[in-house]
Amino acid sequence: MMIRGLIFDFDGLILDTEASEFQSWQEVYREYGHELPQDQWVQCIGGEQEIHFEPYSYLESLTGSALPKEELRVRRRQRHLDLIELCSALPGVEQYLLDAQRLGLKLAVASNSSRDWVTGHLSRLKLLDYFELLACGNEVAQRKPQPDVYLAALNGLGIESAEGIAFEDSPHGITAARSAGLFCVTIPNPLTATLKLDHANLRLSSLEELALAELLPQVEAFHQAIY
Repeated sequence: MMIRGLIFDFDGLILDTEASEFQSWQEVYREYGHELPQDQWVQCIGGEQEIHFEPYSYLESLTGSALPKEELRVRRRQRHLDLIELCSALPGVEQYLLDAQRLGLKLAVASNSSRDWVTGHLSRLKLLDYFELLACGNEVAQRKPQPDVYLAALNGLGIESAEGIAFEDSPHGITAARSAGLFCVTIPNPLTATLKLDHANLRLSSLEELALAELLPQVEAFHQAIY
């Protein structure tokens, strides 16, 4: 089975929005003399949670007093956005897109985030035009870890699951991709690297570790062994 398309997660995979989110919260916690535990925060990354972590409530439990939530929400959100504006695409991403384009592969994004969020950042990074399709979390019935965004991407690209490769950084994303029948490559960022990611088919430290021209025959051989 020949690979015809690549489907990328967005947050934490193309752009490290997760680090800036955590940093902006950590700065708020430190204003109040506390630390936001990374091992607790990372459980929130990558999809809808079985146990919801609410950072305002947790900080209030540490301080023993009510917080000015609206003021903190606005300020913390703006700090998060300011930090993101300083970030470029993660290592190897643009080279993969260039190589995929050269090889005639179809490209899509499958993200839990909204279309406005994904489109805005891809435009800033000058990557939007690479993608034939964006499948976004606000446009499907269920977000990751359910496979809806990946199924939407496959349908939009007009390819079978065995003809695509998914790229993910989080456990929920991997679950979604695998549930859609895709071969999944995980490239964890510093926050997700400590999570359980062994249900991915392949783990890389970055997209620079393995060129697309080297990845494609590996995935095609994997499918040949199955079929």
